[in-house]
Amino acid sequence: MSAQQLPLQGHGQPISRRQPAMKNDGRRSDKPQHECGIYGIFGHEDAAKLTYFGLYALQHRGQESAGIVVADGSHVHIHKNMGLVSEVFSEQTLQRLKGHLAMGHVRYSTTGDSNIINTQPFLVTHQGTPLAVAHNGNLVNSVDLRRHLEDKGAIFQTTMDSEIVVHLMARTLHLGLAKAVKETFACIRGAYSLLLMTADTLIAVRDPNGFRPLCLGRMDNGAHIVASETCALDLVEAEYIREVEPGEVLIINKDGIKSIFPWPSQRKSFCIFEQVYFARPDSDIFGINVYAARKRMGQILAREAKIDGDFVMPFPDSGNYAAIGVSQESGIPLEMGMIRNHYVGRTFIQPTQSMRDFSVRVKLNPVRSLLKGKRVIIVEDSIIRGTTGRSRVRSLRNAGAKEVHMLVSCPPTCHPCYYGIDFPSNNELIAGKQSVDGIREHLGLDSLTYLSLEGLVEATGLARDSFCLACFTGKYPIKPDLSFKKNALGCCAFNGV
Repeated sequence: MSAQQLPLQGHGQPISRRQPAMKNDGRRSDKPQHECGIYGIFGHEDAAKLTYFGLYALQHRGQESAGIVVADGSHVHIHKNMGLVSEVFSEQTLQRLKGHLAMGHVRYSTTGDSNIINTQPFLVTHQGTPLAVAHNGNLVNSVDLRRHLEDKGAIFQTTMDSEIVVHLMARTLHLGLAKAVKETFACIRGAYSLLLMTADTLIAVRDPNGFRPLCLGRMDNGAHIVASETCALDLVEAEYIREVEPGEVLIINKDGIKSIFPWPSQRKSFCIFEQVYFARPDSDIFGINVYAARKRMGQILAREAKIDGDFVMPFPDSGNYAAIGVSQESGIPLEMGMIRNHYVGRTFIQPTQSMRDFSVRVKLNPVRSLLKGKRVIIVEDSIIRGTTGRSRVRSLRNAGAKEVHMLVSCPPTCHPCYYGIDFPSNNELIAGKQSVDGIREHLGLDSLTYLSLEGLVEATGLARDSFCLACFTGKYPIKPDLSFKKNALGCCAFNGV
């Protein structure tokens, strides 16, 4: 297979060419998969170790691989591998990564072309200048960009769309970093919260729509941090300064921070699934506290559903905070009818075919004495394929539950995402094929209620036009198509300026 034929994947291949995320037992995951998390720091002698802790805080955003690149002003070193942050790095490894400037990345879990060559940060050297990239998002015109670059002689090492950024930057680096960034991202369409790093400079870039989150923090010694979520600042006791604004570029070096807005402003398109599912509840995303937003989703859902039962319960850890809101608003007690085994690793010896639903039971086990004869209200944050949900509902029935109702703290997910979430194609989304009543039957529920779109937006406290709601409505802020060609050829990166 030629480089041009390889499907772009990892951080933004077109959704139709992605390999669906899989569980370790070989079944497709019933939850949306995170794309990745990024973390960068400038101005601290222990930059690598602080980046390690930052990635630890962002581990929920990707569990496939992790990497850190570090620089001291003249030399650049990198270490990355497959696995969790704790598996990839040791004390000895971190001690070898010396420098005051570092950048790290955790990548989401999937199958397909999941291997070491697609790990990030991605580091190259161009005419003696090292350049590294760490990317969260998805470039919707990556196929066209790659084709244009290959036609002009570019040779790709990976199948990631993130590598496109490095090739475009290399074509204009002689103009200076600020100009190179401006020209490179003028060619790019899609979602990107992204870090670039040289031997002495850290650059943060957020797309004009602001799809994915990115924030700025500062440590007591004056070191600056850029991270996907505020929880990564909390862990290293850094002060949260503000969000990196949509369309903003931050250039951080020995002279301080320079902020520029090189491109025309666009309508904000914050990913609302960050609030529903992705972000850690102790983070503030898009100026909203995630814990509070999820609890409000549950409160509004309780008012909309008007359902009665003996107790409310989540499947840990899915829906935990919305379940608190449902319980508080309805007055129905909150119980933990399923107990999670926190010591299950990412892999375990696979069961025989006769051990039905083993992969569900090894992680979650029902409290039979609590469930027997009860009317149970489950709170979930989302339903994607409806696979694991069916097994979980069956386990509640087998434990003696009299009735099983489900409340979902977002609307039906009917459309794939092109902006950095590994949503499957339309025909794999259960809400894209079946009615709510059909989904209820498939899951084996007595009733099923989704939060309305209006209720979801209300829970965030922001205006509806602040968000990308495409996975619910099918109205995409940026459509992935071939219209790029006539625009890209006009930018410096393709004119050889």
